[in-house]
Amino acid sequence: MMPEIALNILDVAENSVRAKASLVEITVSVQPKEDTLTVVIKDDGCGMTPEQAEKVQDPFFTTRTTRKVGLGVPFFKQAAESTGGRFQIDSEKDKGTVVTAVFTLSHIDRMPLGDISSTIHTLIVFHEDTDFRYTYQYNEKSFTLDTREMKEILGDNISFAEKEVSDFIRDYLETNKTEADGGADI
Repeated sequence: MMPEIALNILDVAENSVRAKASLVEITVSVQPKEDTLTVVIKDDGCGMTPEQAEKVQDPFFTTRTTRKVGLGVPFFKQAAESTGGRFQIDSEKDKGTVVTAVFTLSHIDRMPLGDISSTIHTLIVFHEDTDFRYTYQYNEKSFTLDTREMKEILGDNISFAEKEVSDFIRDYLETNKTEADGGADI
């Protein structure tokens, strides 16, 4: 099992990129009053048939040729369900996929969220051809980073991988997360 939820998010978002998504929307919502941590990853990639959506939850199924098993989605599902939460994949061929994982926040078996800011930063910097819309919510406070807006401001000639831009993205993510959750250990 992966040691933190952020790594599960990275794995599923990488699947979205491989599915030729032009936009990947990632929402992390922490609601202490409701005792939930909800992760939603939505893409407009190639989607799956209902049979494929069922199969990807099986650890012995993968479409990749470089390995014999696909453990990312099954581990994510197990991680959510082991906390009394739930896991769901909704997908439509040629339309996209939505993965939802709901964790019981206070459950002893819930793995930590981990370094979500670095995860989102990595996705943005290494997949510039894919747009990302990331929303982090803690109780009523939230922030959103949308790479489409950043591209409008920066223009086409500046790469997210350039040091100043990359550093700005990382700082923006970390600062706004801390502002939203007060530095809570999630």
